[in-house]
Amino acid sequence: MGAYKRHAMKYEKLQLRTLEIFDQAEGDDILSKLCDYFILGLVFLNIVAILLESVSSLYVVYGIYFKIFEAISVLLFTCEYGLRIWASGARCKSTEPQFLKGRLRYICSFHGIVDIIAILPFYLQLLFPGLDLRVLRSLRLLRVFKLSHYSTALEDLFSAIYQERRSFVAASYLLLLAIILTSSFMYYAENSHQPDKFSSIPNAMYWSLITLTTVGYGDVSPVTSMGKFISIFTAFLGVSIVAMLTGIVASAFTNQVARKKVILEDQIREAMKDGILDGNERRVLEKMRLEFGLSEAQTQQMFRQVERDNR
Repeated sequence: MGAYKRHAMKYEKLQLRTLEIFDQAEGDDILSKLCDYFILGLVFLNIVAILLESVSSLYVVYGIYFKIFEAISVLLFTCEYGLRIWASGARCKSTEPQFLKGRLRYICSFHGIVDIIAILPFYLQLLFPGLDLRVLRSLRLLRVFKLSHYSTALEDLFSAIYQERRSFVAASYLLLLAIILTSSFMYYAENSHQPDKFSSIPNAMYWSLITLTTVGYGDVSPVTSMGKFISIFTAFLGVSIVAMLTGIVASAFTNQVARKKVILEDQIREAMKDGILDGNERRVLEKMRLEFGLSEAQTQQMFRQVERDNR
């Protein structure tokens, strides 16, 4: 029984070490840093290769090399995905259902979905050679989201929007209302003069959305006096609504960063109550700093502020 427990502990330690290597490096973990740099470099090279493949003259000459690089990349990404699934069992304690729960949690997580998308197009192409290759190649561009393993930017954005979801939904409702009203007015003003461009209200919604977002391609424009007046009104309305949406997201993102600073500073104050930072406390604070995406300079400033407050 003792030998079994020792074996189980070694097995779990190996899983935890695998997770440490694949997760964002902490402290002086050289192996984890090398793994981070390797995966980041591989993702970057994949994106460059996918972009260059679209150049016909390059693909005709170097197509075989693109295919070899794709196969090697998918093999490496597949190994990474399999190891992450295996190691994720250590996130829960030792019973089988909990092991399964830990692995399913990773598979269904944002990072797990991104990791499977990174390899899925290659295998779909092998299993179903009749599929549209252009669609599969475009899906491969989603590998860029693998960078989210090492950056909290996307999570911060989604979390910020969620925190301000009521304001965001209210502004989005105003945008939808503006699209419906302005496209309806424009349809009635322009349909008889431009039946090909304003053949229906849904068709006019294209013009409305482009005008409200201040893009203005110019491919569809009013010719009647009433249509021009509606167009001017729509442009001013669009500036207001887009500014509102932009302000909500920017403010929410700023508040998200401020909340992280407050949480980390509170943790620093708690750790420095006795005036001493031991190795474990330093590791916890460093892990939080990396998770929150804060710089060392910001953290050092917090330390100095806490030291001044404690004097």
